[in-house]
Amino acid sequence: MIWYIIRRVLYMVPTLFGIILITFVLFNVIGDDPALAKLGKQVSPQRLEDFDIPRGYNKPLIAGSWGKIRAYGDSDFGTSSGPWRMVPGVVHSNKAALIILAAGADYQIPLAFDLYPNEQFKWEIVYCLRDAPVASATDVHAKAVFSLTNAAGLPQCFTLKNSGEQQTLSLPFKTGPDTASLKCVFRVEAGSLELKSLRLRRRTAHFFDSQLWFYLNQLAALDFGVSHDNNQRVSAMLRQGILPSLALTVPMFFIELLVSISLALFCAFYRNTIIDRFLVVFSVVLMSVNYLVWIILGQFLLGYKIGLLPVWGFESARYLVLPCLIGVISGLGSELRFYRTVMLDEMYKDYVRTALAKGVSRRGILFKHVLKNAMIPILTSVVMAIPFLYTGSLLLESFFGIPGLGRLAYEGVFYSDIDVVRALVFVGAVIFMLANLVTDICYALADPRVRLR
Repeated sequence: MIWYIIRRVLYMVPTLFGIILITFVLFNVIGDDPALAKLGKQVSPQRLEDFDIPRGYNKPLIAGSWGKIRAYGDSDFGTSSGPWRMVPGVVHSNKAALIILAAGADYQIPLAFDLYPNEQFKWEIVYCLRDAPVASATDVHAKAVFSLTNAAGLPQCFTLKNSGEQQTLSLPFKTGPDTASLKCVFRVEAGSLELKSLRLRRRTAHFFDSQLWFYLNQLAALDFGVSHDNNQRVSAMLRQGILPSLALTVPMFFIELLVSISLALFCAFYRNTIIDRFLVVFSVVLMSVNYLVWIILGQFLLGYKIGLLPVWGFESARYLVLPCLIGVISGLGSELRFYRTVMLDEMYKDYVRTALAKGVSRRGILFKHVLKNAMIPILTSVVMAIPFLYTGSLLLESFFGIPGLGRLAYEGVFYSDIDVVRALVFVGAVIFMLANLVTDICYALADPRVRLR
């Protein structure tokens, strides 16, 4: 059995990595910009950048040596001139999807905020220099210079190539300790400069310094990031929510299990009698009533009319009685139908008829033979329900004001809190895989015929 457990644990590694990749793709690749989704499009680029940095969103997606920075967003001159609309003398051509810088002036690139000190950056420029008309200038050949001026006032100058055709230029540079005085300027001395595209990139620590690498490092350190909604550590929020959730789901789970198995044995003992048929109808009625009906009915009768139990809060065990009672009643119908089917399936097997022929009492058959042989499906149902104890009960926690993980998951989805939802999915997947392993081990312990190989 030890080697089987080791192999199963090793099988979990690629499965878990696949789950990590799926969650990464869902939240980092397919989803919208998390900063814009949370803060909105009207906030400053500095606030968006401050949001990105602790969460690794300013890095390349999978791998790469250069990452984006919101000090200058990638230019899309097809619809507008973007930040260049505030620069005097800049003409926007909507048809050509570019901006035109005329001769005789300096044009400073409108950065949204100061760049990081002592880091490497690069400008990626797609441009075209156009000669001036002969009648309008003595020097008809276009000429433009791109300069980077640091704190010491010593510019790095790059002469732009004049060929009359579209050119691509990559200009790397490194910032000093003082970036407030850094100026990036286009100086057009003759002709006109047409900017088709302009992008700013920041050098990463290494080629694999990416959002995926950042996420894997977080999981390796059991750090699930920071909540977008309340700026708390997600790991701390999970620790705060796990106890209220377990305080509700664990008693509800064991009470429902005990009652449903007991009633199922009762049905098997009195099968095909009015008692059995009544319990079948009772279970169907419980299954037919919507979960919300039980919540509203319980709060109205036991909380509002009678005033027997509180309906909101998590101050003592008394506040858990009503939601636990509603949870048991709402889930009892399906559990009773399932366990009754399992018990009756065993009751009609040959070994039961043999035991009856030998004079074994029906009670002895139920508890010594039927219940024991029905443990395989019972264990499957019980152990596979364990991971859902961790996630809590979303509706019960929301309607009764219990600060558990179910309510945390609801608020995470409602407020698009990616780190919270991603952490709940990851931890739930790990518990689910461990529950599968525990199920197989319980099979071997409950049935000697099962061999784990």
